[in-house]
Amino acid sequence: MELAPKLLDMVWAILIFGAVIAVILGLASFYENRGGRRGGGWFVGPALALLAVGLVYPALKTVWNSFLDATGGKFVGIDNYTQIFTNSDELVVLRNTVLWTLVTPFVATAIGMIYAILVDRAKGEAVAKALIFLPMAISLVGASIIWKFMYDYKDPAGGTAKHPTQQIGFLNQILVWLHLDPVNFLLNSPQNTFWLIVVMIWIQAGFAMTILSASIKAIPADIVEAARLDGVGAFQMFRFVTFPSIRPAVVVVLTTIAIACLKVFDIVRTMTGGNFDTNVIANEFYSQTFSAANQGLGAALAVVLFILVVPIIVYNVRQLRASEAR
Repeated sequence: MELAPKLLDMVWAILIFGAVIAVILGLASFYENRGGRRGGGWFVGPALALLAVGLVYPALKTVWNSFLDATGGKFVGIDNYTQIFTNSDELVVLRNTVLWTLVTPFVATAIGMIYAILVDRAKGEAVAKALIFLPMAISLVGASIIWKFMYDYKDPAGGTAKHPTQQIGFLNQILVWLHLDPVNFLLNSPQNTFWLIVVMIWIQAGFAMTILSASIKAIPADIVEAARLDGVGAFQMFRFVTFPSIRPAVVVVLTTIAIACLKVFDIVRTMTGGNFDTNVIANEFYSQTFSAANQGLGAALAVVLFILVVPIIVYNVRQLRASEAR
């Protein structure tokens, strides 16, 4: 009996949303027909207002909070930033974030590029691409749970010679089959950070392959044929033809994955919770703000994360403009 009113409310919400969109599109079409594209200016004001309320104000508020103490009631200057760059635990957070940002984009892009070149126009290309792209369809939390089982470790000391401890983790079971001791992959630092990075590479390699494969197929056929007629080998073809042609796409892939790594949260939170020296800025920001109730330090970490992301975005925009100008 209670389900019918909820369904009715949902239907009304959908109808109202559709009506609002129809009115907006109708007004845009009317003003465009009456005065060219000048009518679009009527919609700039509300858009800017929404950006100011939803983006600019929270950003400025976060910057201000970064200069306050844990409770947000006392001005402490740059003490929070000083703690980030001097405290040993926070330095580990920065180190791990740098490792994520340096390793993941290049490895994932290299794997995606090599895979895209190898399967290009090969038999079963669609199936081969689907296999490496499938992890992109999994949420980061889901992928983390999968790999947490892959890395699972059981202490062999709990078993006997007749009844040895069964390893649930696939990687440790392989080590047992090879008569090697199982390893607690997520415990020892800094190796555990690299094992977490593997999860992101597994996901992002499919993204890199998809973008770069499309760029490779966009290379004019006459250029490829001319190079082959000149006797260019496979390596020279990649160096002088393929890579220069797909360079803008490579830059986009690298910067996109780098930004994703700077903001990485789900994998670390799900697999280790930031323990065992695996913490990163996004997870530390969450922990300080919501778990430790240190709003000042949490805001300062958010500002540092924003500062790290901005140069990558600026570089990406410049590269796109440069490629369009050619």
